[in-house]
Amino acid sequence: MEILWPRFLLLLGLIPMIVAAYIWILRRRRQFAVRYSSLALVREAIPRAAQLRRHLPFSLFLLGLASLVVALSRPTTTVVVPSGKATVILTLDVSRSMCSTDIPPNRLKAAKAAILSFIDRQDANTQIGIVAFAGFAEIVQPPTSDQEVLRAAVNNLATARRTAIGSGILKSLDAIAEVNQSIAPSVSGSGSEVQQVPAPKGEFAPDIVVVLSDGASNTGPQPLEAALQAVDRGVRIYTIGYGTASGSAMRCGDQFQEQFFQGGGQGYGGWGFGGGFRRGIDEETLMGIAEMTGGEYYSATSAGELHDVFEQLPTYLITKEDNTEISVVFSAVGMLFTSLAILLSMVWYQFP
Repeated sequence: MEILWPRFLLLLGLIPMIVAAYIWILRRRRQFAVRYSSLALVREAIPRAAQLRRHLPFSLFLLGLASLVVALSRPTTTVVVPSGKATVILTLDVSRSMCSTDIPPNRLKAAKAAILSFIDRQDANTQIGIVAFAGFAEIVQPPTSDQEVLRAAVNNLATARRTAIGSGILKSLDAIAEVNQSIAPSVSGSGSEVQQVPAPKGEFAPDIVVVLSDGASNTGPQPLEAALQAVDRGVRIYTIGYGTASGSAMRCGDQFQEQFFQGGGQGYGGWGFGGGFRRGIDEETLMGIAEMTGGEYYSATSAGELHDVFEQLPTYLITKEDNTEISVVFSAVGMLFTSLAILLSMVWYQFP
C-alpha cells in the first residue's frame, strides 16, 4: 500500500494525546468519588461487564478516528480490475487458396461459419474487428460490439489474389489504435521508427489479434518484421494454420472456379495445381509470430477443429493491474466505528 499524502498521518499523533486526556479525566473523577470502607464490596457490586461498557465506546471512537486519518492520507493499492476496452481483431486470409474444397464446402465458407459461431458466443461488451488480407489488407469492420454488423461483414468476405500476412498484422494494429489511444498506429517504410515506447517485457495490452491463414506470405512486409511492431505495443497475436495437407480442387463460384484441373498445369501464386492443391502453410512463421508476441499457435485441418480453436481463444474480459485509491474503504470503516461508539454510549449511558 502506498500513501499519496503522507503528511496527514502526522494527525495520528493526536490519538495518544486524546488517550492521555481520557485517563486524566478518569483520575480526576476518582477524587470526587464516594469513599467506601471496603473496596471489595464495591467490586462485587459493580458488574464485570460495566468496565467493558465503560471503555469500549471510547476505544471504538479511537479506531474510527485513526481510520479517518488514514483516509485523509489517500492510501492506494494495486488491484486487478477488468479492462473495459478489450478488443479482438480477427485477421483473415482471403487469398484464392481459401476456395479449396478440402474443408467442405470450401475453406472460406467453413471459416465464415466458425467465425459467425464465435461472434454469437460473445457477450455484449466484447468488441470485435474484422481485417481481411490477400495481396493487401483492409479493415473490413472497425471494432464494434454490434453482432449484426459483424455478421454482415463476415458474410460479405470474398477472395482475391496473393497473401500478405505482414500487411494483415499492421492493419490489425491500426484497427486497435482506433479504439485504444495507448496503442500507436503501425508504421511502414525502411526509415520509419515505431512511435511508441516499447511495452515492458511480460506486460500486454488488453487487445489481441487472431490471424487465420492457409498459406505463406508472398507479398507485402515480412510477417515477422510486422510482428515486431505488435511486440512494441504489447499486443498478443494468436495464429491459426488452416487447411489439410493434401488439399483439393478450388470452388470459388466465379470465373476462377475452374482454375484447378487434374493432370498438372501452371502454378498460381506460388501454388502447384497438379494432382491436388497442397496445404503450403508457413507454420514456422506463424509459430514465430505467436511466440514473439506472447500468443499461441493453433492448427486446424477441419471445420470441427477450427470451431474448437475459436472456443479456446482467450476472449474473456482481460484484466489488468491498476493503482487504485482506497480512501473510501478507510472512510467507511472510520464512520462505522465512530457511529457504533456513539450508539453504545447512548445505550449504556446509565452505566459508569
